[in-house]
Amino acid sequence: MTLIQTEALSARRGGKPILTGVDFSLSKGEIVTIVGPNGSGKSTLLKLLIGAERPSAGKVLRQKGLRIGYVPQKLHIDPTLPLTVARFLNLPQPVDRGQAQAALERVGASGLEPRQMTDLSGGQFQRVLLARALLMEPDLLVLDEATQGLDQPGSAAFYQLIEELRQELGCAVLMVSHELHVVMATSDRVLCLNGHVCCQGAPEQVASAPEYRALFGSGTHGALALYRHEHNHSHDGPSHDGCNHDHDHDPAPSHAHADQTSEDQTRANQTRADQKGAV
Repeated sequence: MTLIQTEALSARRGGKPILTGVDFSLSKGEIVTIVGPNGSGKSTLLKLLIGAERPSAGKVLRQKGLRIGYVPQKLHIDPTLPLTVARFLNLPQPVDRGQAQAALERVGASGLEPRQMTDLSGGQFQRVLLARALLMEPDLLVLDEATQGLDQPGSAAFYQLIEELRQELGCAVLMVSHELHVVMATSDRVLCLNGHVCCQGAPEQVASAPEYRALFGSGTHGALALYRHEHNHSHDGPSHDGCNHDHDHDPAPSHAHADQTSEDQTRANQTRADQKGAV
């Protein structure tokens, strides 16, 4: 069963093309990861899918009554504003206290209700955001760089939790991540984006695609294959086996190269080292 689908979806900002001609669909129970370099339109695509932004062309088709739980990349909370976890979970509309407690317990955040949101660690904060998304009883869970700021063990634990929730709730999961070595372990399909769909398919197939390797370098192929495993479930809807190369290679946006990727990875490694222990 197809939950959400795009047809020739495009977006512009300030007259500049951000996304061009994106055709994409997501089926019930499926986990799809969007990867791509900075500025490739990943977050924009998520915002278009959930209705937070309007496309400049094309359309988004959603299943009638589709419930979406969204965990944003960043959420700024004024440190001078008193906001407890309990109160946060009741925004924008009140929820049953028992349901709120159950959601916190499920994501491993029991007992945080009286804590101030601004006093939470990075890992606690992300789990509270996830609990809030679960209160929507989502058919589709959307996560935009949800592990940003977490150390590697914290990220791995968070992704494992997402896999467990997918199995328990039967919801689809769509997430953006830069952690290629971890996130592919729980992905059924990968969408490689760089202003347009470069390729999509199973992780192993995407990893060997020339378009993917031009963006991330050939060294990532082994990482994707190593962490791949099979899920004991099936999906309703069209098959996505193999990479989809039906796109035009316009001069812009240009693809990143392996030397750029190496520098980016070095910076990312340093950032993770600086942030270690945030959970």
